[in-house]
Amino acid sequence: MSNGPAILTRRRGSIDIVDAKVAVDLATAQTYSENVFLFVPNLIGYARIILAALSLHYMNYHPKYCTVLYCISCLLDAFDGHAARALGQASKFGAVLDMVTDRCTTTSLLCYLTSAYPEYALGFQFLIALDFSSHYMHMNSSLVTGSKSHKQVDSDVSRLLRAYYNPTTLFLVCAGNELFYIALYLMKWVHTPLSESLGVTGFFGGFTWPELMAWVSGPICFYKNVVNLVQLWKASKILVGVDLAERAKAREEEALRAKQD
Repeated sequence: MSNGPAILTRRRGSIDIVDAKVAVDLATAQTYSENVFLFVPNLIGYARIILAALSLHYMNYHPKYCTVLYCISCLLDAFDGHAARALGQASKFGAVLDMVTDRCTTTSLLCYLTSAYPEYALGFQFLIALDFSSHYMHMNSSLVTGSKSHKQVDSDVSRLLRAYYNPTTLFLVCAGNELFYIALYLMKWVHTPLSESLGVTGFFGGFTWPELMAWVSGPICFYKNVVNLVQLWKASKILVGVDLAERAKAREEEALRAKQD
């Protein structure tokens, strides 16, 4: 017997429980004592959006304000998950809000880098496309296979993704990835070498501190995008596997109806 029925059963149990109209009515009728929109992790998410928007406002003319606001917005990403678990306020809305905020914030910075480094515009555009497509495909593959969270990946699916979605690893890699892009942004504003600004001598004295930060965080950014490629490929295979299971199930049902007729 094929594994198709098992896959389809998990899928039905995961995403077909609540009708869309019923879900809208439930959200509209929320009380303040149980309002998902007002869960503490989601309030943190709204704060992240506001801070990111302010950082974008200052991006063209005030790098200090921009960098501080952007970094605070990114750091808050480490707290919403802890708040959700500590307060029992984990939600599907919060998980998607968190992912969308991450994607939009990083993409906005990459859009600026595209204009700041026009000779590398194609590379930044590729990174934007990879980031969005990888996470979109991964989220959908998680939904159709009945996973409670896109961060829950079995080692038999991908050991790399399993290790990546470890909370500590995820935080360090995402932080390093953002630091690389921030360093590229600051390289357009900071031109004083460390030998002049801090009196550093030797090899490192010829670098500015954003350049040094870019060299340190660059390998982490590279690793993050390798993970994105693997995530895109694994998600594609999962979706194709579900398609094959559904088609096999449909053929089995058609053959059963033909026998009964």
